[in-house]
Amino acid sequence: MKSRNISRRSFLTTITTGVAAIATANGIRPLDNLYHQIDPGQTNVSGKLKIGLFDVNATPPVGSQLTYDPMINTYDLSLRAKGIVLIGAGAPIVLCAIDWIGISNESQDVFKQSLAEAAGTTPERVAVHTVHQHDAPICDFTAEKLLKEKNLPLGCFDGSFARLLIKNIQGAIINAGKSLQPITAVGLGKAPVHEVASNRRVDLVNGKIGTMRGSSCKDSVLRDKPEGLIDPDVSLISFWNDDQPLAVLSFYATHPQSYYRTGVANPDFPGIARFLRQSAVPEALHVHFNGAGGNIAAGKYNDGSRKNRLLLAERMADGMKRAWENTRKYPVSSKNTRWVTEPLLLPPNPGVVDIEKNMTTGNGPYLANNMGRLGWYKRRMEGKAIDIGCLVLTGARIFFMPGELFVEYQLAAKAMSPDKFVAMAAYGDYGPFYIGTKEAYREGGYEILSSPVTDDSEEVILKAIQALNKKIISCE
Repeated sequence: MKSRNISRRSFLTTITTGVAAIATANGIRPLDNLYHQIDPGQTNVSGKLKIGLFDVNATPPVGSQLTYDPMINTYDLSLRAKGIVLIGAGAPIVLCAIDWIGISNESQDVFKQSLAEAAGTTPERVAVHTVHQHDAPICDFTAEKLLKEKNLPLGCFDGSFARLLIKNIQGAIINAGKSLQPITAVGLGKAPVHEVASNRRVDLVNGKIGTMRGSSCKDSVLRDKPEGLIDPDVSLISFWNDDQPLAVLSFYATHPQSYYRTGVANPDFPGIARFLRQSAVPEALHVHFNGAGGNIAAGKYNDGSRKNRLLLAERMADGMKRAWENTRKYPVSSKNTRWVTEPLLLPPNPGVVDIEKNMTTGNGPYLANNMGRLGWYKRRMEGKAIDIGCLVLTGARIFFMPGELFVEYQLAAKAMSPDKFVAMAAYGDYGPFYIGTKEAYREGGYEILSSPVTDDSEEVILKAIQALNKKIISCE
């Protein structure tokens, strides 16, 4: 193998050719759901699709504990929990993106169960993802439980505000049932985003990763290195009622940090970009999902200067604008809309057990970065799988995946279906944390040292994506 770039192409060539916790236990009570607000016949495959929209403030009060620091203030742009409910293609489908760093383990169970109750569907048809901003909360009821068992301070894992947010999202979903709108077409568009994403793992010496080029980078030598392997495109999926845009879902793979550890809750540059596009197309709800950006960040183009937050946002918004202008609309109905899932059992790294030995002496950042991994490991040893999902819309396939997936998996999914419009959201269940490729585990580096899974994950994930594709084909 002569170079790292050939290795990455080899990875894609290989895959192409190879082609539930109860919510009430956590203080969330069942309530009347969106299903009761609509004609029950609409949840059958009737041919007609409708959409409900929700947008909830997800900003905790000042004085709360963010992931790494106490919250001292908030910006004009609040953290949001945004999403859609699709009605008419079987039981309702709920897609939700939240401006938090991660939602893991039992918290995923409770979010999905609770949103499913509100929408009148099942947890398997609910996807809850985060955008992964760092000046934001983290949520993990499993970590909260483990800390309580050791009589340790809950810190950032105090789930009080999360439980309130869940109730607020439930209410918003039920209200969405009062103003459902018909969907006549789906819009598909994509465009490259210039000078935002760059690969973090470009400092390779004798087959091993040296210094990581992070979200911000002041090292001019690292910044001068090539952009590296990325997915340059932002993908847009829009829902229309004739000529009226109703909702726009965007997907772009990169860590979303310009700078952080400020104590000020904010949605960082993706939130600003989303706001700019919301302002440009105000009649549609804009929901942003972070793609498979575990090894991707803005470090080549960002030295951490405060001015760069707006600059990165404007570049990202420009890519979204061009994707919007490139959008082509296609008729859609229940006949070409479906939701398929596949259980994912990732191979656990036995070294994760050491976290339990260190949790009584670890500080706040240590616990924030490790308790979710420990919680995932314990659940995995109990045989608990993570469901991955795919929403099929006309010629589009949208994959909903866990953890901080490396970008190779997003590119792999696209390579498996070159004749389809493929997008991916990662950062679903945050418990598995970083998930690299087999090659990456040989190279080492920060992400791999932090990973609670093994290099066998590559084979497991690729087989799961292939299984989803087979299920889709069998339904066509």
